[in-house]
Amino acid sequence: MVAKVPEGYHVVRRHIRRNPRPGGKKLSGWMIAGLIAGVWLWSQLFGLGEAATPQTPQTPRPSASVGR
Repeated sequence: MVAKVPEGYHVVRRHIRRNPRPGGKKLSGWMIAGLIAGVWLWSQLFGLGEAATPQTPQTPRPSASVGR
């Protein structure tokens, strides 16, 4: 006995599922997480943070006076 399925739904292994919506594909949560991880890894490998803030070399200074 098969129950009538509402419009916009279909039956898969005795479960009622919603039909996929037509149109453009949206980014899934895993895709967004992968893109964020890729950007982070790229910045770790190629140092995007170092290019934005130039560092001046620190000159060493003696902590105690010499000669006294």
